[in-house]
Amino acid sequence: MIPIVTIDGPSGTGKGTIADLLAQRLGWHCLDSGALYRVLGLVAQRRGLDPDAVAALASLVSTLQVEFRNGRVLLDGEDVSEAIRTETAGNAASRVAVHGAVRKQLLARQREAARLPGLVADGRDMGTVVFPDAQLKIFLQASTEERAERRYKQLKQKGLNVNLSRLVGEIRERDERDRNRSAAPLKPPSGALVVNTTSMTITEVFARVLVAVKRMFPDAAV
Repeated sequence: MIPIVTIDGPSGTGKGTIADLLAQRLGWHCLDSGALYRVLGLVAQRRGLDPDAVAALASLVSTLQVEFRNGRVLLDGEDVSEAIRTETAGNAASRVAVHGAVRKQLLARQREAARLPGLVADGRDMGTVVFPDAQLKIFLQASTEERAERRYKQLKQKGLNVNLSRLVGEIRERDERDRNRSAAPLKPPSGALVVNTTSMTITEVFARVLVAVKRMFPDAAV
């Protein structure tokens, strides 16, 4: 059996950072499932596809040539690492992700990431749908305001002009859409370790997660 840790939660909770840190610490593979949806959303935008054109979006999935290399995301050889991390790309990803047919097409590609020596999977339905039998499931959450503040600081550091109140509104809208979609709604997996990161540093969150990993995988090189 391949050891799997799933880390789910909404954007801005630190799940991507924690997943990367944990995969590096363990020497395991890391799946950033959100990047796949963001790439799909980006391509749909570039081609002028309606985010509700389900058949076209599902068909598009099979043609995506996505590669993860040295922390970068390549689309047909183009580095789109920055392009898919914008709020626009995030909202596009959320809109295409509501469709069950689209999620079904991406499911096999995501499950292929489960390889020895182990996998840390980061997303919104990793523990509920993609890897329901994962040995350890973690769900990170934080207040809307704190998540918006974190995103605001990230964008300002990149020299972008952003509005904090607008970010709060966009995050709330995306949360509402993700939680209420009929296909794989965002929610804590059964039996998951739920961690509220609102008042925690990444170091503190990582320490909390490591305790759970050591308990579940005592033989892992933690």
